[in-house]
Amino acid sequence: MLYQIVSFLLDVVAGLLCGACLLRIYMQWQRVPFGNPVGRLVFAFSDWMVLPLRRVLPNAGRWDWACLLAALLVELVQYGVLWLLLGAGAGWQWLPGLALFGVVRVAITGLIGLMIVYAVLSWVQTRSPVSDVIGRLCEPLLRPVRRLIPLVGGIDLSPLVLLVLLQVAMMVLGNLQASLLR
Repeated sequence: MLYQIVSFLLDVVAGLLCGACLLRIYMQWQRVPFGNPVGRLVFAFSDWMVLPLRRVLPNAGRWDWACLLAALLVELVQYGVLWLLLGAGAGWQWLPGLALFGVVRVAITGLIGLMIVYAVLSWVQTRSPVSDVIGRLCEPLLRPVRRLIPLVGGIDLSPLVLLVLLQVAMMVLGNLQASLLR
């Protein structure tokens, strides 16, 4: 039971920190300004990790390699702590692979969360800086789906289709990770 509690708490903390780093990368890639509440939150969660790494690993074009390295390091620390708690003498060589799967898992989970918030905000038609940021982050993902799936009775089903596709991607990722560990 103690291992489950520690694992859960590590997953929450690592998910927030890694997610902030990945959201920072995505916001920079989509050229979403950081002067809004979402951007300030992302900076608050990630600056302490990213800024020291940026001295060693500068940006390359629109890619923030320091943020990506910070996300990987957070996941590596999470799986390293869990490995130490299990008292496993062997198996440490799988930690970088697990960290990479963890980053992808956080990215997919974050996209699922963004899509759910986007769908809810589209129902209530709010005009706020947060809804504008969420819209700018979700629209590039929804655009290809909207080209394939037309409106059905005037209703846009693209967020639902994308959520289903992201869930399928999560299942595929889980199976890949399990097959790697066997």
